[in-house]
Amino acid sequence: MALIIRIDVDRPYGKEPVLRHFLSRLSSDFYFPRIEALGYLKELGIILKMLNNRKSKAYIFFRRCTLPSKSILKLIDDGGHVIGLHLENSRSFDHFIMEKNTLEWHIGKPVLAFSKHGSGGAKYGLHHYAPYEPEKYIEWARQSGMKLFLGNLEDPTILCSVNETGFWAYPSAFWMEPAWRDTHKFTVDWLISEASASDIVLLLHPDNVLADPVLTEEFKRILFSLEAKILE
Repeated sequence: MALIIRIDVDRPYGKEPVLRHFLSRLSSDFYFPRIEALGYLKELGIILKMLNNRKSKAYIFFRRCTLPSKSILKLIDDGGHVIGLHLENSRSFDHFIMEKNTLEWHIGKPVLAFSKHGSGGAKYGLHHYAPYEPEKYIEWARQSGMKLFLGNLEDPTILCSVNETGFWAYPSAFWMEPAWRDTHKFTVDWLISEASASDIVLLLHPDNVLADPVLTEEFKRILFSLEAKILE
């Protein structure tokens, strides 16, 4: 039993300062080149180095606008992390397959894990389909040979399910950012205690965690306290 780290890479250029926020929106809705000198996936690189220093493995989920650069791919390979799809346009099975194929073509290997961008309600960008319909995604994933879904519910006590084909679904997570977590009930102390005895998904967004010194220190504490694993 251990921690399962889920990293959703939502913004290609982060959100601060204003220029990087603008480039993130431009990349998401239209197109902008992947330029590391302008901070492309800068925060993800920092988080990956932290993980690699602790030999902690994670699932890294990418949108079409946050596809990993060569330097990020090296950090992922060095740390033994797993690349997954952060599904954005979930209007249909065809859109799901298109996003999956785009990521697989980019990294040159099959993608077996996925998460969903957004939890319903808010629309995050031109191509984002806002409704959150996990049962539909899971069926699509099974049809396409995927093996793992990490969901967006906010109660980390909800247990995972495994079907007869070996497909894993974790419906919920401990959200690192407090805006999506009951911070009175689900504290970092609670996570450290519970993940010592059972599998708990820890969900974070690199630019949000690194923008808040308190969250950064809490994340470091979690890494020093718990083993993080990849499901076999």
